[in-house]
Amino acid sequence: MTAARLRRRLLVRGVVQGVGFRPFVYTTAAEFALTGRVYNDSSGVVVEVEGAPAEVDAFSRRLRERPPPLAVVESVEEHTVAVRGGTGFHIADTTRHDGGRTLASPDVAICADCVAELRDPADRRYRHPFITCTNCGPRFTIIASLPYDRARTSMADFAMCPRCATEYHDPADRRFHAQPIACPDCGPRLTYHGPGPGDPITAARNLLRDGGILAVKGIGGYHLACDATDEAAVARLRHRKRRGDKPFAVMVPDLERARTVADVDARAATLLTGPQRPIVLLGGRMTLAESVAPGIPDLGVLLAYTPLHLLLFGLPGDEPGPQHLVMTSGNRGGEPICYDDRDARTGLAGLADAWLSHDRRILVPCDDSVVRLVDGEELPVRRSRGYAPLPLTLPTPVPPTLAVGADLKNTSAVGDGRYAWLSQHIGDMDDLATLRAFDDATAHLCALTGVRPEHLIADAHPRYRSTRWAHEHAGTRPVRTVQHHHAHIAAVMGEHGLGAEDTVLGIAFDGTGFGPDDAIWGGEVLAAGYKGYRRLAHLKYVPLAGGDASVHRPYRMALAHLWAAGLDRAEGIPSVRACPADERAILSHQFRTGLGCVPTSSMGRLFDAVSSLAGVRHRVDYEAQAAIEFEGRSRGVDPGARRYRFTMDHSTDPVGIDPAPVIAEVVTDVLTGIPAGVIGARFHAAVAGSIVELAAEFAAETTAVALTGGVFQNALLLSTARRLLREKGFHVITHRRLPPNDGGLSFGQLLAGNAG
Repeated sequence: MTAARLRRRLLVRGVVQGVGFRPFVYTTAAEFALTGRVYNDSSGVVVEVEGAPAEVDAFSRRLRERPPPLAVVESVEEHTVAVRGGTGFHIADTTRHDGGRTLASPDVAICADCVAELRDPADRRYRHPFITCTNCGPRFTIIASLPYDRARTSMADFAMCPRCATEYHDPADRRFHAQPIACPDCGPRLTYHGPGPGDPITAARNLLRDGGILAVKGIGGYHLACDATDEAAVARLRHRKRRGDKPFAVMVPDLERARTVADVDARAATLLTGPQRPIVLLGGRMTLAESVAPGIPDLGVLLAYTPLHLLLFGLPGDEPGPQHLVMTSGNRGGEPICYDDRDARTGLAGLADAWLSHDRRILVPCDDSVVRLVDGEELPVRRSRGYAPLPLTLPTPVPPTLAVGADLKNTSAVGDGRYAWLSQHIGDMDDLATLRAFDDATAHLCALTGVRPEHLIADAHPRYRSTRWAHEHAGTRPVRTVQHHHAHIAAVMGEHGLGAEDTVLGIAFDGTGFGPDDAIWGGEVLAAGYKGYRRLAHLKYVPLAGGDASVHRPYRMALAHLWAAGLDRAEGIPSVRACPADERAILSHQFRTGLGCVPTSSMGRLFDAVSSLAGVRHRVDYEAQAAIEFEGRSRGVDPGARRYRFTMDHSTDPVGIDPAPVIAEVVTDVLTGIPAGVIGARFHAAVAGSIVELAAEFAAETTAVALTGGVFQNALLLSTARRLLREKGFHVITHRRLPPNDGGLSFGQLLAGNAG
């Protein structure tokens, strides 16, 4: 009697192309003695397997429960089909059809197997700067379109040699259907333009050792690199890039070296060595130049994530180069990262002393991602390389939509059905180059996902460049707007999968957001769902004089808060001394008359003000510098028995959160010589205490409290507020996959803008 046979067709959707999924299916089918085929199509990966029913069932379970490590299986659709017979299992050609969608993989750091081959003199890819396999290497930044096949990537420029082709077609090989496969005979070529003899790697390493600045082409664009222990080199790079005091990140070759410059616990080690290889903000900075990260206790650390980086540091037997490299985006301050070779030679002229480049085209620029750990929990600061364009699941379906984000830390997002895709980090939309980068990134995201937006969603600020872009590019499509802080709250709700009818108490603290009353909001307490919000309370308004002038000069915000608190005649305060007399006179007139002022409830600006009052920072070179340095001074400091406290003004609706008593206490402490760190500890405790007080007051709205907005990048505030809220029994939701700053705003816009 012939044994029963079963044939099953499986459509696997998710991140299943470019992650070794077809080789995994091939070898698993062979293990279970199944016949059939597997192929990519526009919907994902299609598998047909035939054999004994028990073995087919076991194959299906393996597919769902133990996919390749880089794969993200979102769904598996199964159908029983007619038995066809046949022998063997094979990988068929890719097909395309309308109506389907698969998901592109992000770029992946070099794997341990490729590192071993890179270091092995007996391996044919020894010292090959572009070594890669199915489990690692470039993906997102080289993909022109899907399905993911070599012909649709920039690797189409390089014909595989016979040996690479053999590996590519061998199911038992680690490079089976690895689209970026290459070797020294057929792959990209390194070039070096600059002083010094030798091969490109040796010349570049010598330049770094001698204190030079190197432009090096990575996966997603150019970096500017120098020896992080060389004070003169770091200062020169800072000056050339017009970086001010903004901190640099430092790349090291391995985890052992990372531990020599930072405090690396087990959770940090996992982040540093994971396939995403983000910049991780960590405490400590031993043996490095002081100007790497002046004024703050944290250091951004990342491990080498490409073979080229590892070669720069040196392999065993090499004369080693510097083992700590400043690795910063290859651009001038405020401009997008350079990724085109000709643009880099022009745009980085005067910044770099030499260029280490190659001829593999970068199709999509992508900056490094940045994360930090707060109480052992991951908090994204910038979501880009290694994470984009991984999709996020939407709690409610949306029609095809484009959300254009904000003007700072911009990302765009497209959504369709139950998926949303955020772009890589684009940057601050304050020049034409960034606007062009936004055009390109948004067009590529739509092409990659197949989303054809039927409408656009933008911030409610009428003068945002992103909002203007939406109106200019909408054509006949409608443009909807979402209030800034409502979008922040919707984003964190969406991350946690809250439903269409859910409501949270949203604490949205940031620097700037346009309010419907024409004020600048930023210290907001909202009862919010996706469909709308009610403003329950806010930080009391103070005058913001001169717009960006007060953002760049925190002493102006200090004077505004002193005036609002009735303390504008206080003398001996550092902020007062920092402000020139003629400017003080003008500001006093503006505060009294309202001339050139807009009211603001910004918590970010309050942090700036108190930082200045305490004498920490009166002028800033980069966003939130005053608050960042203030937090750094305050960490681990005992505030003592003295407490600051905000008062709640219930005579207004919404409730006014009055900072005047806190300002008065700060002034008293400053005048009696209390150190800035103690003042900071007391201030952070007061802000966290006010959050708990507000949550208790409005507990009838919901027991879920959402903390969002750029102020909650502050680890001390987030940790304290979250702990106190949990102690009081509140369910607290915070960001885990998206930044709390404006980098996650487009996700919230998708949800709120489609919920109306």
